[in-house]
Amino acid sequence: MNQFKAWIDDNFKGDPIIWAIVILLSLFSILVVYSATGSLAYKYAGGNTELYLFRHSLLIFTSLVVMWFAHKIPYRKYAIYAKLGVIISIPLLLVTYLFGSNINEANRWLTIPVINQAFQPSDLAKLSLIAAIAVMLAKRQKNIKDFKNTFVPIIIAIGLICGLIALANFSTAILLLLTCLIIMFIGRVPVKYLAMVVMVGALGLTAAGFLGQRGSTLVSRVEDFLNKDEIPFQAEQSFIAIATGGIGGKGPGNSEQRNSLPHPYSDFIYAIIIEEYGLIGGFSVLFLYLALLYRGMRIMANSNKAFGGLLSAGLSFALVIQALVNMAVAVGLGPITGLPLPLLSMGGTSLVFTGISLGIILSVSRGDHQDESQASPAFSNRTRLKTA
Repeated sequence: MNQFKAWIDDNFKGDPIIWAIVILLSLFSILVVYSATGSLAYKYAGGNTELYLFRHSLLIFTSLVVMWFAHKIPYRKYAIYAKLGVIISIPLLLVTYLFGSNINEANRWLTIPVINQAFQPSDLAKLSLIAAIAVMLAKRQKNIKDFKNTFVPIIIAIGLICGLIALANFSTAILLLLTCLIIMFIGRVPVKYLAMVVMVGALGLTAAGFLGQRGSTLVSRVEDFLNKDEIPFQAEQSFIAIATGGIGGKGPGNSEQRNSLPHPYSDFIYAIIIEEYGLIGGFSVLFLYLALLYRGMRIMANSNKAFGGLLSAGLSFALVIQALVNMAVAVGLGPITGLPLPLLSMGGTSLVFTGISLGIILSVSRGDHQDESQASPAFSNRTRLKTA
């Protein structure tokens, strides 16, 4: 028993509560996705429901393995990877918009030739931009009010990445812009500069809406949300699933709306969770995401370096804000989007990038813990704002 505990301590470092949250959500994801893919299996796999069970379980396992490898890498190295990721993301987003696979009237996917696996370059762009902003803010803490040398490079990076993503994926671009604003606020960027980002972002996203592929879809979904006289079909089916779930739910695998609700295994998986596990299951999932955000912020507060703190906060907010938006759409608090529920929705490479994000957060907590163990007893809070 002691040897097993020692092995766990050596190989799974970082915040133990985040490890527990991720494992709980991952196991729950396998159960819910298996239940929600019944109609999909009969439509595309001849009724072989186990096919999607094994496929999703493999992707969950892969994301956990990727998370483990990511948490073993010292988080300071991600400063280098962030710059490279941003440089790669810009041409990838352009190529995807011009020549990518068109799904739901939007070019969001590129297929990797050798392994024939499709992925969304926006996932790489989001992760890279958040890390890059953390790097730039950390290095410029002493000159944070310098407009030319501090603010201009950041706004250029945000404008390029968010603008290119918005051409085919408006909701992702909006959430990424919001996450960037939160990181900048935490990084002590003056409020007048944040207001400028909001104005420039609004203009850029509006232009992308008119020039891109999803402008008309965005307008129609907002109009549908504001029109209280007629409820969209997806929202109506989601409301039925939630209303019939009750307090304790119908039980695992007993969902009825999974056969009529569009994308019950991804966009509207939260409705299936409430239908099968009731309000208890729905609130439990919400609590786990809020606990994840809390632990990410605790890591930021205890971080010895500005880069580590900003990186942990940015990635934590990015994951949890997306989760909250997905849940809000399911219960009718927002217009319909195509955003999956992180760690729970069925996905491909999006699960892998989620695993990378969580691994980086754990790497920050692991790295700072090691720094504190090596520091002298005179180590004080004054050193926590040292730049990376």
